[in-house]
Amino acid sequence: MKRSKLVSLLLAGSMLLGLAACGGGSTTTPAPAESKAAEPAQSQAAEPAADTEITLWTYPIGNWGVEAEVNKLMDQFKADTGITVKVEYLAYADGDDKVNAALSAKSAPDLIMEGPERLVANWGAAGHMVDLSDMIDDTDKKEINAACLTACTTADGKVYEYPVVMTAHCMAINKQAFEAADALQYVDLENHTWTTENFIKAVEALSVKFDDVGAVYCKGQGGDQGTRALVNNLYGGTFTNAEHTAYTWDDPLNIKALEQLKSMKGINFDASLAGGDEIAKFYQGALQMAFCWNIAQQLNPNAANTGAEKTVTGDDIVFMSFPSENGESKLQGGIWGFGIFDNGDQAKIDAAKTFIKYFADSEHTVDAVKTANYFAARSAAEGTDLSGIWADNEIMNEYNKLMPYLGDYYQVTKGWAQARTEWWTMLQEVGKGADVGTVVAQYAGNANAAAK
Repeated sequence: MKRSKLVSLLLAGSMLLGLAACGGGSTTTPAPAESKAAEPAQSQAAEPAADTEITLWTYPIGNWGVEAEVNKLMDQFKADTGITVKVEYLAYADGDDKVNAALSAKSAPDLIMEGPERLVANWGAAGHMVDLSDMIDDTDKKEINAACLTACTTADGKVYEYPVVMTAHCMAINKQAFEAADALQYVDLENHTWTTENFIKAVEALSVKFDDVGAVYCKGQGGDQGTRALVNNLYGGTFTNAEHTAYTWDDPLNIKALEQLKSMKGINFDASLAGGDEIAKFYQGALQMAFCWNIAQQLNPNAANTGAEKTVTGDDIVFMSFPSENGESKLQGGIWGFGIFDNGDQAKIDAAKTFIKYFADSEHTVDAVKTANYFAARSAAEGTDLSGIWADNEIMNEYNKLMPYLGDYYQVTKGWAQARTEWWTMLQEVGKGADVGTVVAQYAGNANAAAK
């Protein structure tokens, strides 16, 4: 498609969308407070000049963190629109600090790619982001996964992130070890699900042959989505309320789950391990199940970068939903998309919106999703069916069985960074033998104090 024609189509689309109204990673470091509230950017887009240059900062979301792969996308985007995109690649270790420093220096990028806990609950809440609700029409609302759109939208209807991809975090088992312990009878391999009762039976069987079956890792926040999902799903507890205004992990059902885990032979609360360490031990065969897992590991175990000498690989690894009483769990989700920083330059905001439309709601969304190596956050984009993106990938097709179990994206609750610290510190205390009910109440209370 010629550049002038594509730009005209994109701009025509954005003018139509403007008529419609709409409702580690690592610790998310709170955004610096603004000394003066910025006026929201206007949504009407003028045609970006052919020599417009904008900046994109992206966290390592699949191959969106690989320069060679991203360059291919940016080259095509420039060829079609005339807009140049300068990309900077962030790491989770210090990415938040770089963004916050740029905000303080009034030199933030035009675009950023990450999740709602940063774009919505952090930088958006601090007044740094452009409201993208004018880009979401009724068709988009039908096509975009409801949980994704909700997570990207504030209580008053502002959209600070346009979602592109999503996934569901899960756990994994060592099939060879389960066979040796005659524990595969407790697993539904066809649907990758199991019940709490069968999980307990499987751990009992495995503990006869193996000293260490699974680890409730709690060295830090790394991979903490796994321990939260494990505890919440065992007996149906919750982590926050539905409104995302309070932390509810002092739920008696969570206390019951922690007490059950603490009592099980073969399950250890290990303060020497974070999520990546647990994965390494799973690869080494030192653990027979991993609670920190997702499609990135399943597609390419080496992507975990654990440095472990792997003895458990390939077909030995079976991804699993977390156990629940009825076998239908609520999985922690990952959502990633684009947001625009309000730097006061309307021409660049318009160019950034053209970028988002191009990669998040057009025929080119296929390329954006495949580069991320996750699942599309929507079913279709401007007439392009996205349901068959991974039709030629057996692993992705199989993993798609878990997507219906995607649960509430509660990471947008206020005080999230502090809550994560309270969670893993609490697990350490449980591991030391402290009374479960007492420490759960204490640390959940600390999290709620931070949320006020």
